[in-house]
Amino acid sequence: MEYQNMNSKTIDRWVKEGWEWGKPIDHTTYISAKNGIWEVKLTPTKNVPHEWFGDLKGKKLLGLASGGGQQMPIFSACGAICTVLDYSEEQIKSEKIVAEREQYKIDMIRADMTKPLPFEEETFDLIFHPVSNCYVEAVEPIWRECYRILKPGGILLAGMDNGINYLFSGEEETEVVNTLPFNPLKNPEHMKQLEQEDGGIQFSHTLEEQIGGQLRAGFRLTNLYEDTNGEGRLSEMNIPCYIATRAVK
Repeated sequence: MEYQNMNSKTIDRWVKEGWEWGKPIDHTTYISAKNGIWEVKLTPTKNVPHEWFGDLKGKKLLGLASGGGQQMPIFSACGAICTVLDYSEEQIKSEKIVAEREQYKIDMIRADMTKPLPFEEETFDLIFHPVSNCYVEAVEPIWRECYRILKPGGILLAGMDNGINYLFSGEEETEVVNTLPFNPLKNPEHMKQLEQEDGGIQFSHTLEEQIGGQLRAGFRLTNLYEDTNGEGRLSEMNIPCYIATRAVK
């Protein structure tokens, strides 16, 4: 079985077990967004600045690996024309639950983002891509696809890891035990660790891949911020393990 399919099934199970990123928003949160009061996250703890979005009304927006019924309902409430692409059936189901409850339209596509994205060139005004490419071995093809499907002047908002989490094993986070890159397809010890921790199939990525890859795809970086895990020893020590970027085509 390809690792992408393994991750899809793992995330399906996590959602059923109550995974934080698979819990759809409630009706009150949706109504608040309709009234202009809302927040969304690309990384574990920090809210994305509203000015990163601009006016969402009438904008064609893609939630890339952004299923779960958390962000797309907010953007729909703000007047965006939304499409969500995710490889987890349960994450897509969560989107459907909220859309039917709140009676808005959204295109929901189950697809693997490691493959060419099923959209024409220059389709979207904005792509919202929260932390998820840690489940993908090669990220640069994704940045190239994002560039292709964005309109000129389109915005890519992305959350990503910086590799630090993958140096450690277990919850204590006290001892560096792994070499980088962390790649379970090439290192059996990495695979063993993920199996023990029920972490799916994950990969570390360098800033050269993450930010450099966006630049090589043609994007212009306009802003970024760092974030912590939100829990655990690294978070207590205020060590940033994630980056959110705003880039423009």
